[in-house]
Amino acid sequence: MFVTLVGLDAAQPWRDELATWSAASRGVAGLFRLAGTIDAATGPYYLFMHYWLLVAGDTVAALRLPSALAMTAAAGLTAVLGQRLWNTRVGTLSGLLFAVLPATARYGQEARPYALATALALLSTLLLVDALRRPGRGRWVAYAVATAALGLTHLIALTLVVAHAVVVFTYRPRTAAPTGAGHSPTDHAPADHPPAHYAPAGRGRAGRLGPLGPFLLALVPTAVLVTPLALRAREQRERQLDWVDTARLGDLAALPGGLAQTAAVGGLLVALAVLGAGRLGRRASLPVACLLLPVLLLFAAGLVVPLWVPRYLIFVVPFGCLLAGAALASARFRVALVVVSLAGLLGLPDHVALRRTHEWPRTATVDYRGAAQIIAAGQRAGDAVVYHPRDSWLFLDLGVRYHLHEQTPRDALLAEGQQHRGDLWAAECDRPADCLTDVHRVWLVVAGRGDGPLDTVPGAKGDALRAAYSVERIWPRPGLTVALLTR
Repeated sequence: MFVTLVGLDAAQPWRDELATWSAASRGVAGLFRLAGTIDAATGPYYLFMHYWLLVAGDTVAALRLPSALAMTAAAGLTAVLGQRLWNTRVGTLSGLLFAVLPATARYGQEARPYALATALALLSTLLLVDALRRPGRGRWVAYAVATAALGLTHLIALTLVVAHAVVVFTYRPRTAAPTGAGHSPTDHAPADHPPAHYAPAGRGRAGRLGPLGPFLLALVPTAVLVTPLALRAREQRERQLDWVDTARLGDLAALPGGLAQTAAVGGLLVALAVLGAGRLGRRASLPVACLLLPVLLLFAAGLVVPLWVPRYLIFVVPFGCLLAGAALASARFRVALVVVSLAGLLGLPDHVALRRTHEWPRTATVDYRGAAQIIAAGQRAGDAVVYHPRDSWLFLDLGVRYHLHEQTPRDALLAEGQQHRGDLWAAECDRPADCLTDVHRVWLVVAGRGDGPLDTVPGAKGDALRAAYSVERIWPRPGLTVALLTR
């Protein structure tokens, strides 16, 4: 929790978090309209955040606290899963390694669904392990609930179910003699010899079909709840992901560094995971499947359809940490802790940088807060504000409005707001000159930095501004420019 809470509100909300705030600030009816227009895949998360904000408010810390708590839970669940699969030492080292990764802090300090999906992915997998080891209706029901919640939180994370299916299909119950009442076999398993709970099954009918029926039945609620959502999201894909390119082979090589938020830590994690997988052999089947299959499935889909976004796969990182923890467990505990500390030190510059900005690259900061402060300091009664571009993913209007709230100047060109449109973007009036008739001073907020912000506004809007106003003062800020125009 320390890693995710330190500097929780240091970096200002970036554009994705502004979308979360815009959506969660609407009523339930408005959220359903939004889901019907764009971002249906994130609709359940927005609904959760809507009720969270009613209780906690919409400060930066409040927006991010659910993610911080979810990543804290994910680190604990990583440790528990490692203990269930092998032993306490592997679990402890895996949880510690996950906790020190820059990615854990990065997505644990973002008001988006990735941290929740990571925690639910681990919970679903842990419940599957329990249901396989000690079959029972209650355990399969718990698995069904966790998996349905995972799908509602993050559709891409449902690729994990394919890995679960492979594990179930190849599962063979342990045949070792019981160790005694009240004790798990893992309690006494040495670190170098974890128990083999997940060796591939033989060709016998019972070995293959034993847990398959309950597993498939447990997936029914997920299919019922998620299928309509997925179909709607598919219709919105071209608009929602118009900034994504199809995947290329080099994207796979860059994935570890992208997920870990630093190439050095990503490379170290991959090396340790490979060592751990080699050491475990068949006993590594579950974490290997949960790590590789979602990556390969999304990559294969991304070759055809623009879907490849590395952060969508953050939920596989704990499974890499489990394999790495198994490798570290073969060394002395002090040596293993040194390696974990090394991973933390290698990621320290990125821990510092991500608390300055959530943009990538880190130099691409968009200073919404700075723009809002400039406007607040110089604002007069009757002032208006104009944004350009209005239809981009930068969400300039949301950024200014988040920091100023009721003090935001009147949006002079606003014809239809986001909530009324059921969208993330507002519509502007068709005749800008008429909409600006009674405005004496305009705060112009444009993307990018330059000495002539008024010249960057195209079309009728730019013509109306240039014909009626002159630039009184310009304030360049990272990623944008604020100009005060007077008639």
